[in-house]
Amino acid sequence: MAHGKRIRKAREGVERTKLYKVEEGVKLVKERANAKFDETVEIALNLGVDPKHADQMVRGVVNLPNGTGRTLRVAVFARGAKADEAKAAGADIVGAEDLVNAVNGGEINFDRCIATPDMMPLVGRLGKVLGPRGLMPNPKVGTVTMDVAAAVKASKGGAVEFRVEKAGIVQGSVGKASFGEDKLAENIRAFVDAVNKAKPAGAKGTYLKRVSISSTMGPGVKLDLGSVSTAAAVGA
Repeated sequence: MAHGKRIRKAREGVERTKLYKVEEGVKLVKERANAKFDETVEIALNLGVDPKHADQMVRGVVNLPNGTGRTLRVAVFARGAKADEAKAAGADIVGAEDLVNAVNGGEINFDRCIATPDMMPLVGRLGKVLGPRGLMPNPKVGTVTMDVAAAVKASKGGAVEFRVEKAGIVQGSVGKASFGEDKLAENIRAFVDAVNKAKPAGAKGTYLKRVSISSTMGPGVKLDLGSVSTAAAVGA
């Protein structure tokens, strides 16, 4: 019952049908993030695409200018000099056949997975394990690369992968409730810009339909689409 009361109280002052400017929305979300931990601020974008069609798939990566507020554990599949580069760049786990065997055995102690191209025949065997968790390396999002050092640093510094779900929704985290309002607004606009740039050739009609933000335990706040791009912020 107390949980229900807390949710009802958090919803007070948030109009369900109103579209808020980004800065207004961020302020409302921050004010309602009252959990005993630093809540994550999440974003959801409703897109006019049908991911069942290959030419309407939306996928990419965005480097949030102010980071995610979360320390990611990064695993790298590489050998020799590339393995050394990955370790020097701050990778948490580096390996080849040994790492493949560990993952097959259920040891998945990482949040992001990177591989050099020559490792993909081995890593490909892990598709049934890594795929459902969204961890499979992919060249489209920069996680299959020879520049493992840059990929590790990007992952540690605020790179967020996104992929459209069945209902045409893209979700992701854009920071923590403890972030300043300006930093959250900047991260939100960077995320939306990246999704806009990833618009597929097969998308028809209105591409970006709705954008909303919320904290882990807080209510959703709908954003005015005219305020969610970096260009809108510059023109403000």
